[in-house]
Amino acid sequence: MNDSLRIASQQLGRMRGMNRFYHERFFADVRFTTAATIALIVAGAWADPIAFLLVPPVALIGAVQTAFDASYLIFARHYSTVLEQKINEASSSNVLVAHEMENSYLFPLNDRKIVTASFGPAFSWFGFVTLFYTALGVIAFGFGLALGWNTLIDAGSGWTVAYLGALGTLTVAGLITGLWWFVGGTGERRLAAALENVTLTR
Repeated sequence: MNDSLRIASQQLGRMRGMNRFYHERFFADVRFTTAATIALIVAGAWADPIAFLLVPPVALIGAVQTAFDASYLIFARHYSTVLEQKINEASSSNVLVAHEMENSYLFPLNDRKIVTASFGPAFSWFGFVTLFYTALGVIAFGFGLALGWNTLIDAGSGWTVAYLGALGTLTVAGLITGLWWFVGGTGERRLAAALENVTLTR
């Protein structure tokens, strides 16, 4: 094995490790957000209803954090895809096909999608799980705000404006940036540009 092929194989192992880590990180963040949301709802019902007003920020933080985790999954998959293709070419084989399996079974790279949820023929269980957790987050956000609404109003107009202004600004910023980065394909185009000149010597 020449130096170029050996380095590529090492990098492929590193990217596969990164892929595993951020899958684990994603579900760790989902579990944390879920537990925190349930705890806040219980606290709001049994102790102090102001706890309900902490649910929307927690849901928003969970959404942004899990999308961040997914952005690293996409990063690792782009690089590992190119490495597998180049290693196959350099070794005159087609042994490394994980990238093809991921593209058809999980979610395709470079397609328009909501983080990792692609629509049309490419829609998958992976995409459904992404949308499922997203929908639960939106529901928790809405229920937390609804349950805490009277408490917010009772706190006075100053607190109401400050809370809704801050929450609304961060929510809109997250949505706009997510649309730009994921749905608009900005992030994946940057990766493609960085990887287009990868070569291995035989």
